[in-house]
Formats: sequence, C-alpha cells, structure tokens
Amino acid sequence: MTTEATRVGRDRKAAGPPPPTAAPVSRRGAELALLVLAVFLSVCGYCAVGLARTGHVPPDAVRHGAGLGALALVAHVVVRWRAPRADPLPLPIAVLLNGLGLVLIHRLDLETPGDRAAPAQLVWSTLGVGLFLLVVHLLDDHRTLRRVTRACGIAALVLLVLPVLFPPVNGARIWIRLAGFSLQPAEFAKVLLVVFFAGHLAAHREALTGAGRRAPGPVVAIWLLSVGVLVLERDLGTSLLFFALFVILLYVATGRLGWIALGLAGLSAAAVAVARIEPHVRGRVADWLDPFASVEAGRGAGQLAQSLFAFAAGGLFGEGLGQGQSSLIGFAAKSDFILATAGEELGLAGLGAIIVLYALLVERGYRAAQLTPDPFGRLLAVGLSSLIAVQVFVIAGGVTGLIPLTGMAMPFLAQGGSSVVTNWVIVALLIRLGDAAHRDPDEGEPLDGEGRP
Repeated sequence: MTTEATRVGRDRKAAGPPPPTAAPVSRRGAELALLVLAVFLSVCGYCAVGLARTGHVPPDAVRHGAGLGALALVAHVVVRWRAPRADPLPLPIAVLLNGLGLVLIHRLDLETPGDRAAPAQLVWSTLGVGLFLLVVHLLDDHRTLRRVTRACGIAALVLLVLPVLFPPVNGARIWIRLAGFSLQPAEFAKVLLVVFFAGHLAAHREALTGAGRRAPGPVVAIWLLSVGVLVLERDLGTSLLFFALFVILLYVATGRLGWIALGLAGLSAAAVAVARIEPHVRGRVADWLDPFASVEAGRGAGQLAQSLFAFAAGGLFGEGLGQGQSSLIGFAAKSDFILATAGEELGLAGLGAIIVLYALLVERGYRAAQLTPDPFGRLLAVGLSSLIAVQVFVIAGGVTGLIPLTGMAMPFLAQGGSSVVTNWVIVALLIRLGDAAHRDPDEGEPLDGEGRP
C-alpha cells in the first residue's frame, strides 16, 4: 500500500521542479548594497588621505571612485547572472579590502614620490577582477577541476622551480624578472596545489581513514619537492604556508588528529633546521627574539622595531589616514609591513575591523565547505579559505612580533600584483562553491559517491 509521503513525493516529481524562490534575488540585493558601502568607504579613505596631506580633496577622487565602482558593478552583474545563489559577503569584502589596500599604498606613495606603486597595483587589481569574471563565468561546476588534479600538481612544481633560475631579491629567490616585468610564481602555485591536494585526498580519503598509518605517497612527494625548492629559494614563509595547508587538508580528509601532531613536529623541525643553516632566516629569528637590539647598539631601529613603534603610536583610534610615520619602516612598508601603516593610522579599532573582514571571508568559505555535497568541493573550499587564514595569521603575527617575520603579502592589502590577482581567483572559486552549496539538488548533473558528475 502506497503511503501518503510516497504519494506526495510522486505528485511533486510529476509537477516538475519547484518555482524559483526569492532567496537568490535577496542575496544579490544584499551584495549590491554592501558593494556600494565598500566603494563608499574606499573613496572616503582616499579623500581623507588627500585632506590630511594637502588640505583638500584629491581632484581625481571622483574618477577613482568611478573606476572602483565600475569594477565592483561588473563583478556583481556577472555573479548575479552566473552564480545567483552564491554567498553575498565574499565579493564586497574583497572590494573593500582591495580598495583599502589601494588607499594605503597611495598614502605611502606620497612619502616616496620616486617610487609610486599605487598605479601598478590598480592595474593588477583590474587584471585580478578580470580573472575573477572569467572564473565565475566559465567554471560552471567546480567538479570539473577534479579532472585536472595531476596537471595542477605538475604546473605548481614548474612554477616553484622557475625562480631558482633567477637572481635573489632581498635575500629570497621568489621572483621572475624580465625586461622590467616581475612575477611571483609561488602565488599562483598555491592555488594549483590546493586543487591538487583536494583532488588527491578526496580520491583516497577512505584508504587514508582506514589505514591511517601510511601517508599519501604522491601528496607527500609533491610537498617534499615543494619544500626543497622553497628552501633553495630562501622563502620560509611560503614553505610554511604550503606545509600548513597540507596538514589542514589531510586532517579534514581523514579526521585523524595524529596528522596535526605530525605536521606540527615536522614544521618545528624544518623551521629550526632552516634557521640554523640559512643566514637570511637566522637574521629574522634574531630580530624576533630581540627587536630592539639594534636600537640599544646605537644602529637605529630595524624594520620590526619600527613596526612595533607604529602600532604603539596608533593607539586605540589611530593617528588618522595620511598622518602616520610608518614610512620609516623602509622598502617593505608597502608590502610586508602594510599592516603597520593600518595599525598606526587606523588604530586598534581599524585594525580589528580589518581582521574581522578577513575572519568573515574565511568563515564564509568554511560555511560553503559544510554545505557543499561532494568531498572534493568540501576540501577545495577548506583549502582556499585556509590559504587566506594562514597568510593573515603569519603576516599579522610577524609584524606584531608574535612569531618570526616571513616574507608574504597581506591578501588584497599589500603591494604585489601576483598576490592580488591570485586572491581574486580565490574569491571567484569561493563564490562558485557557495553557489553550488545552495543549488537545488534537482539542478545540474547528479553526484556519485565520489562527488564526480
């Protein structure tokens, strides 16, 4: 005898899929309102810098706001069209952080008229938004990335090896410089490694969970090779980022706490070994242990000491945009130490707001991972979100003296074309994953047990 529930289910199936709800429309409406706020705050910051430095609003403030607003509007239209169910927060957060980064870099450019970085950063940001649009438009289903797992791993290794062939810059071999054009391949490699790790661990998660005593051979091989290359490049920060990413995804795939303990032990051993044999890293550890040693020796304050002075001068509400002295940090003020400028001129309150923005972006990525139905999508969302989380922790910890300083770029804020382009791709993938997480189960191709279409 057919039950009432079965009869209702058959009637619903015969009637076809349910009509679309207003949820996608309300999500996009909220996104548009937040984008307007993000652009407005960025333009206010740009005007505040001009008022503080020259006493009047910059003459190009309207053009600056129109350009940033146009990029945000195009991105919103494409998301509304191609990913209507995506989370409404990631895009406005990215626009606000990118806009604030442009303001801070422009403010520091005023201290170094011969070395202007804001125009180039704006070009890279535009390119990043362009790639964001391509990813959101062309990537109909994140599961298609699983088909190129091995290719992503190979491409990541090639990108990691390339800088070894070029001379070091500031003690690290992480740049490719040709004819005045510079690129940091490791920034692109990290996204490719997330795809590789997610695809491989999703395919072998049952064996790993069951056996639990042997590491996933190909993943460990890729990781060891990447660490070897990065040690040769003297870039401990990126090496630690990849290691942390590897351990996080391995734990998420298997649920075994032993991997975290093993990862922490390996991380500590690697850090100690590199600090002992590499002068560049050893110097940073020494600065971390005693950041004021150069001041006491009469040689003046080093970068970390200047950064701590900047945070102290900022107090609770800051000196005001354009009124700080963080340019004393030197050549890395626009890159590694951009957070010191934010701390001095926006204060603890503004710095806390920035950290909350990053926390929200990471939380939305983890939420998408919880809701994504296939294992590959879950690991991909966790990996991409963890990239941002680990970078923010390592950079913020380094410039505040919590941990030794490592050379990485604060996502969206710091000067660095490769970094800002890569971060826009990460946001595009998170939006795609968020759309898939809220998609009607009757839409698209069904998932098999392994999350493949």
